[in-house]
Amino acid sequence: MPRKRLLLIHGVATRGDVFSPVITELASLGVDVDIDAPDRPATGELATELRWLAPRAEDAFVVGFSGGATLGLALAATSTRMRAALLHEPAVGSLAPGLLAPVASAFERDGYLGFGRALYGSSWTADMCAEDGASVGRELPMFRAFEPEAAHRAQGRVVISVGATSPEPRQQAASALREAFGYETVELPASGHFAVVDNPREFARHVRALIESNS
Repeated sequence: MPRKRLLLIHGVATRGDVFSPVITELASLGVDVDIDAPDRPATGELATELRWLAPRAEDAFVVGFSGGATLGLALAATSTRMRAALLHEPAVGSLAPGLLAPVASAFERDGYLGFGRALYGSSWTADMCAEDGASVGRELPMFRAFEPEAAHRAQGRVVISVGATSPEPRQQAASALREAFGYETVELPASGHFAVVDNPREFARHVRALIESNS
């Protein structure tokens, strides 16, 4: 019997190793899966990113946060069938048009350093970002232009998570996805946008629940 696979998709201004705390917690929780936490190409072209992710996501449990969650949401609308997905606080386009405005302003004012701090908070550090931040300038326009769609009819279960301590616009964005397209939503206690670093134990618990309930 093939082993279960877990694909972890990182957000803007981070790399795949940002999931290291979550991977450690998954091991402590007894989750036994093959884990793929790659560094995305970060091309700034949605179609290119999805083509790169699709073979990794097919029949895998897919987990993403921030921009990685947005890419997971884009995959959900395609024929690439994820076994199940947990997507933490993706962009939602015109459903919440001002959601990314503060981080876009931070980038214009203070470059990728300002962007990272505005998006993720004080836990984010410059060494989490590859290419000295050049990827942020490519990816930010892509995610600001993104528009969500309903999940493909053959798609696996897709859960949108939001942090209990995240600001109201993040809460509203998750609710908008539920109301517009019927996506399931769940709240992560004591967590914000950067839950994979700030509360990896809670994040890992939800990943484990996703795997166990869809196996």
